[in-house]
Amino acid sequence: MKAIKYLLTATLLTGFGTVALAQDGSKADVDAVKKIISSKPADLDKQMKPFYKANKKNADNLVAFGREFMAAKDTANAKTYANYALQASKNKCAPAFILLGDIEAIGDNGGQAAAQYEQAIYVDPKNPDAYYKYANVYRKISPSGAVAKLNELREQRPDVAVDALTGRIYYMSNEFDKALAAYDKADKSQMEERDLSDYAMAAFFKAQNQKSLDIAKFGLTKKPRHAAFNRLAFFNSTELKKYDDALMYADRLFNQSDSAKFSYYDYTYYGNALSGANQPDKAIEMYEKALQQEDMDNKAKRAGVIKQLSDAYKSKEDYPNAIKHYMEYLDNMEKSTANDLAALAGLHMQHGNVLNGADKEEAFKKADKIYAELAEKFDGAVEYANFMRARVNGQMDPDQSKGLAKPYYEKLVELLGSKTNLDATEKARLKESYHYLISYYFIQKEDKATAKEYAAKMLVIDPENQIAKQVMEAK
Repeated sequence: MKAIKYLLTATLLTGFGTVALAQDGSKADVDAVKKIISSKPADLDKQMKPFYKANKKNADNLVAFGREFMAAKDTANAKTYANYALQASKNKCAPAFILLGDIEAIGDNGGQAAAQYEQAIYVDPKNPDAYYKYANVYRKISPSGAVAKLNELREQRPDVAVDALTGRIYYMSNEFDKALAAYDKADKSQMEERDLSDYAMAAFFKAQNQKSLDIAKFGLTKKPRHAAFNRLAFFNSTELKKYDDALMYADRLFNQSDSAKFSYYDYTYYGNALSGANQPDKAIEMYEKALQQEDMDNKAKRAGVIKQLSDAYKSKEDYPNAIKHYMEYLDNMEKSTANDLAALAGLHMQHGNVLNGADKEEAFKKADKIYAELAEKFDGAVEYANFMRARVNGQMDPDQSKGLAKPYYEKLVELLGSKTNLDATEKARLKESYHYLISYYFIQKEDKATAKEYAAKMLVIDPENQIAKQVMEAK
């Protein structure tokens, strides 16, 4: 892991001076050396000797040779030629120090890498490559310290897009607020593609979807087939509920982008956009594809997609499949929440509402059982669970002849009746409880005395309740 930490220095940031070095000296020699190194001859040292002799005073070419060795993962010879370049320049060749820093970075020696980059800055304080590579190595220790080094570059080179580099450092350190603040100061038209992409991604991570979309669309004016820009335009349009636009960008990502590789996340967002556009069958197809991707490698990922798959079936009122997948979602959850159980019970209730006869009652019984489990497992859900049990039992006994809802409304009166400061939800539930119990005792049991007791309680919280007033006046 530590090697990866510093490898970014060598792999992402080798571009500032390398090409120029090869062109400034004898390009023919550099090309010849590249061919020798790539052929991996047994007599490499012998074949390199004439090129060293011909260029032993040409520090630029010696660094270029070193770069070719480094590209071939021969860090020993890369280091040798970096030191040859320092000898040739009397220790005044900044690119040689940068090459030595890159070698140390690959070797997981961050401190030594930073020291070499510092030497490069000392030799050539206007070389942006040295500052940025120093900052990139140092960012793991202190992003703010890395940015301070970039601010030194600003003083030396006002023409360099330091703000964009600062944004890059903060982005790579997962400090997205600071990355956005830095990128905001930079000129988008002068940014590299990777910085525009990171800028848009940072805004996406911070749920600044319109901003992220605007940046991605700007990137697409330059690179219409850029996968990252199309992906971010697609994701952000989905989040902003601009589903027609989202589907347009999805098509561009999947069918009109260069070198695009797809993950479960892409297919999941495609499903979300299709769901938003009221195309549940196509959404289901995309969610199924998401579940088949190689990066669908843990239960948490699966759970999220399966939940969306359940929602898609629910939207088309296919409750058996919605319930089936919701139960699969719960199986993939590490721990179910109160809301999870309540949602499953709600699906059974919705299913019951479109059924008849024994099937209808069976669906409501399943819902009732889950609400009972909810009250048992979660103390904070007791009131809600009893309220929903009262309602679902009321559905199974609409004329109140069996009094199926009675025990649950009585439990609500017990839980809420003595409270002095009822919120709106509690008051509504208590009024519904009193209304049921007034009706049950007055009509079903013909027990006017008990009905009047509940009517009196109703008038305490709702003085203008007409049913309670009528019951109180009954002889």
